[in-house]
Amino acid sequence: MKALITAGGRGTRLRPITHTLNKHLVPIANKPMIFYALEKVAQAGIKEVGIVIPLGDKEIEAVVKTGSKWGLRIKYIEQTGGPLGLAHVIKISRDFLKDEPFLFYLGDNIILSDLSEFIKDFEKNKLDCLLALSKVKDPQRFGVPEIKNGRIVRVEEKPAQPKSDFAVTGIYLYNSHVFEAVENIKPSARGELEISDVHTYLIEHGRRVGSREITGWWKDTGKPEDLLEANQLVLSNLESEMKGEVEEGVVIQGRIKIGKESRILGRKTVVRGPVVIGENCLIENCYIGPFSSIGNNVEIYNTDIENSIIFDFSDINCEARIVDSLIGTNSLITSAKKTFPSGHKLIIGDQSQVEL
Repeated sequence: MKALITAGGRGTRLRPITHTLNKHLVPIANKPMIFYALEKVAQAGIKEVGIVIPLGDKEIEAVVKTGSKWGLRIKYIEQTGGPLGLAHVIKISRDFLKDEPFLFYLGDNIILSDLSEFIKDFEKNKLDCLLALSKVKDPQRFGVPEIKNGRIVRVEEKPAQPKSDFAVTGIYLYNSHVFEAVENIKPSARGELEISDVHTYLIEHGRRVGSREITGWWKDTGKPEDLLEANQLVLSNLESEMKGEVEEGVVIQGRIKIGKESRILGRKTVVRGPVVIGENCLIENCYIGPFSSIGNNVEIYNTDIENSIIFDFSDINCEARIVDSLIGTNSLITSAKKTFPSGHKLIIGDQSQVEL
């Protein structure tokens, strides 16, 4: 069995972060998002992986490299023609997939479950397709299965009136019959080859389409609030590790992971976990609250931070409280009280969000 992982798309809902960074490299608990997909694939015993990237993209390969870190062999597949739907991703990957069964994993999904059980179900029941389902509060955001007598009879993409409270998550298993479907479906009203239409085609043509509900949590990280929630979920399983320096008098509470060469200073400093702090950071006279991820080479002074993701090389000294925030690479945040004339001085890119 092979695996196919998506790492394309424009990430429009995560702008301005994704103006300069492929969304699959956005850090969750200080680890690029796509690493979680690669870890799950490797854990399931799969060795050969195709990663579908935008045409001309070099970012993903520069970070993931050959995949040897996970014991994987990775081939990069450029998506020509732009983002034309998930079924199009499968279509352009046929030379890599051949006629082997494969796991299709959307690289912006993060799950707790071991995928081995899904693969066992798929193989044991001789299925042509297996869909991983999860109950959600807002199924209209996803592909939604219509279920009758315990069987999926149809899948609708982002329906206005969902016929169940299940979402088809970004994890699928297929055999070679999927290529018949992708070759025969037509583009949707938005001009894409929809993966939901693939599933409906398989069902209507008598193929064996099964499902399994995900146990534990699953998160599609399409929006900023989703990133923060995914960060919370990952940090909930954090194991403490202290590789940096913690000055006497600093208060450390809960599960904290501190990287090499980082220094936590100041008798006013409190770090309350779960919190992860990267390498070569300097934090002084701060409160770093639960569910915060601080990247590498970050400096923070005289600031409270909670439930936020701070990217690498940021510099923060603002005598204020920052919550529920994403702060991009090389950001500078200072106090408006320290400069004249007084007031908030802002340099803000397209599609930014600021609350003053």
